[in-house]
Amino acid sequence: MALLLAGCVVLCARDGSAVGTTAYVTGDPGAGAGRATAQPRPPTRRVLFLGRSVQGRPIRLVERQGPRPGATVLVVGCIHGNEAAGEAVTRRLRDGAAPRAGTLWIMQDVNPDGHALGARVNARGVDLNRNFPSQWRPIGRPGDLQYSGPRPLSEPETRLVVRTIEHLPPDVTIWFHHPQTLVRAYGHSEPVARDYARLVHMHYRRIHWLSGTAPNWQNHRFAGDASFVVELAPGALSAQAADLHARAIRHLAATASASLARARGDRLRVP
Repeated sequence: MALLLAGCVVLCARDGSAVGTTAYVTGDPGAGAGRATAQPRPPTRRVLFLGRSVQGRPIRLVERQGPRPGATVLVVGCIHGNEAAGEAVTRRLRDGAAPRAGTLWIMQDVNPDGHALGARVNARGVDLNRNFPSQWRPIGRPGDLQYSGPRPLSEPETRLVVRTIEHLPPDVTIWFHHPQTLVRAYGHSEPVARDYARLVHMHYRRIHWLSGTAPNWQNHRFAGDASFVVELAPGALSAQAADLHARAIRHLAATASASLARARGDRLRVP
């Protein structure tokens, strides 16, 4: 949902609350980008500034909206700064064709400081994917690769992610990592994750959520939605593989409703 105010678009969640503001962009970003009219057509692309990292780097969210209703899919290209291969996929989703149905929300990089440093952790030495509130526990100390921080949501980046997801919330979330070369999920996220693994010709494994991870929090917080991890192969992602993942995600946005219904039905049948 979007409301036009003072030449900007206020992006709204399902409940109508504002997530943030951004310049309005539609069609070719180079042709009249940022110009708004009284009654704009449904936008194909919007860029939302969410906040800043510990060191002040911007973190943004891009919306790509298809012409027909479908699932809402959030894709996160990088949360561990030294695992950025997924950004080849999110760049294609951000800059390529819109989905034929549904909506894509794209977070290119939620750990820009770690990415700049070539480090798994953020600028304060915290593993952001151990800092979410679900089943959080103290892990390590500053300098350890899986240091979970002094408390849940101690880091601005994880607070920003939680706030954004709480406002949306997406039907499906895909978190890119590497280098394990598999798709992994647990619980009610498994049907969608299995479908995705088939689409991209990857092995699927049922693995319980790790303590304090983003999918752990989402699967507990949003019982009707799916959140899972795609572990890419070591090294840079080939252009062919990145295209395959981007096509699969656009397909998921158009067709994921059936997988979600299966997952919700399975959960209702559990005694």
